[in-house]
Amino acid sequence: MNVNLQQRAAAIRLLLLDVDGVLTDGRLPYSALEDACELEESKSFHVRDGLGLNLLQKGGVDIGIITARSSLAVSRRMRNLGIQHVHQGQHDKLLALENILQQTGLEAAQVAYMGDDLIDLPVLRRVGLAATVLDADDLIKSHCHFVSGKMGGMGAVREICELLLKAQGKWEGILAHYLR
Repeated sequence: MNVNLQQRAAAIRLLLLDVDGVLTDGRLPYSALEDACELEESKSFHVRDGLGLNLLQKGGVDIGIITARSSLAVSRRMRNLGIQHVHQGQHDKLLALENILQQTGLEAAQVAYMGDDLIDLPVLRRVGLAATVLDADDLIKSHCHFVSGKMGGMGAVREICELLLKAQGKWEGILAHYLR
């Protein structure tokens, strides 16, 4: 990890994530409900990303999401993970970030954000650590401090969680728990 990335990661107290394309692979499968006039959106989340988020929370870093879409599947998954900062239906993600900063009292330099598309760009340009997934567009990658070696929905979130824990000197303690 380069020195600049190490310093940025060490300062992070809140990790914010986009959902579609970051916590999921970005596909939006729909299934018909009983009356066949309504469609229900389903999402697939990677279990290792979930563990990474739990470990990061145990390491003292708060977690949140900012997503333009609204989904019951997202609400359920975030509730299962104990994530409090859930901001769905946010088409102005920068405004959502500013509201979160005001609520938490954090500075932008203490926030990391992982996004994958144009709608995420204003937030990526504002936070202390901008991250994206392997399959993001090159334009998005060019504005990020960290590009995961994994695709969205395939462990990219776990990778950023581990990076933050290592930079903050907490990874070895977490490993020791599992290696005892």
